[in-house]
Amino acid sequence: MTSTLPVQHLLERHRQQFPGLANKAYFNYGGQGPMPQAALAALQQAHLHIQQVGPFSNGSNAWIHQETQQTRQTIATELGATAETITLTDSVSTGCNIALWGIEWQPSDRILITDCEHQSIIAAVQEIQRRFGVVVDVCPLLATLNQGDPVSAIAQHLTANTRLVVLSHILWNTGQVLPLAEIVAACHAYPTQEHPVRVLVDAAQSVGVLPLDLAVLEADFYAFTGHKWWCGPAGVGGLYIRPEALETLRPTFIGWRGITTDANGQPSGWERGGKRFEVATSDYALYPALRVAIATQSEWGSIEARYQRIQSLSAYLWQQLRELPSVHCLRTTAPEAGLVSFQLVDQVSGRSHRQLAQFLEGQNLMVRTILNPDCVRACVHYLTLESEIDRLVAGVQQFCQMVG
Repeated sequence: MTSTLPVQHLLERHRQQFPGLANKAYFNYGGQGPMPQAALAALQQAHLHIQQVGPFSNGSNAWIHQETQQTRQTIATELGATAETITLTDSVSTGCNIALWGIEWQPSDRILITDCEHQSIIAAVQEIQRRFGVVVDVCPLLATLNQGDPVSAIAQHLTANTRLVVLSHILWNTGQVLPLAEIVAACHAYPTQEHPVRVLVDAAQSVGVLPLDLAVLEADFYAFTGHKWWCGPAGVGGLYIRPEALETLRPTFIGWRGITTDANGQPSGWERGGKRFEVATSDYALYPALRVAIATQSEWGSIEARYQRIQSLSAYLWQQLRELPSVHCLRTTAPEAGLVSFQLVDQVSGRSHRQLAQFLEGQNLMVRTILNPDCVRACVHYLTLESEIDRLVAGVQQFCQMVG
């Protein structure tokens, strides 16, 4: 930011672009971020353009090709990657499934997953185990939140038959930021019998928060979405595939977008790079809306500046919550990113975290509950105001006093 105006004034002016922030204190960015008005307008304009040109016309197809290429490049630039490494998807889950099901599994193979993964990923791994007879190992990363070494914990659970490690960059339940580069290096260096250990990353909570250079991190598969911390539209995300891992992955779902054809229109091979995993028709109007949403974030400041503010605000919330006698923060030190998870001490006379979340929503304070570990999660964005954090803490305190 180069303006000499105070940060608070700049932020309040910037926030006016987000209609969803006008009537609530929003702490659910880890679930879905509010879209800026310009992205909403771009979404509508794109739909209108498609209809005016003709939904299935040469003009519309040319527009779709251009929008797809621009979106792929925009995402790649944000993540320190090249456009060819990006597969456009509709969600994190789809990206993870592309990687999970694209491996040619053998009964002797093992998958290592952590005890902090999202249920959709756990379910997919369980089904692969059922179908192919692979062994699933679970690494206890929850215990490393405040002490211990995640890199060592992962390394200790690798075996000669481990083929894939599945983990999150930022754990969705506790907010812990894993040292991903070090974990990936340990996995890639581990001696195996036949296949190298690949790493699949659930990046639902890291894209739009952390400054990223995926070429340096060297994770093999990095699945993300645009509708959380980027505040884009729901229904568009992506999967980064490291070039060294591309040819080891086979398409599971196959459609015209991912294949090449010969002079007779018959399938002749796969598209280059990540495009081969794209299937068929998408809601292409989402693409310009996502690019506008990403550009809106950059209007306020660089990803480094936004991350620094997120860290500062989450530490501010964490410190205030720690001062409440009826609240226990999961972390014993300030959070490293925007997810702040906390518990009611002794569930405050039997009242549940669900009841707390419902009470807060009644005051236009939006948080969510997590089941494992049983807690409340508040997500702090660079868009968050200190006054909103004060309101949230006051709401938690009021609930505890009311039922205590």
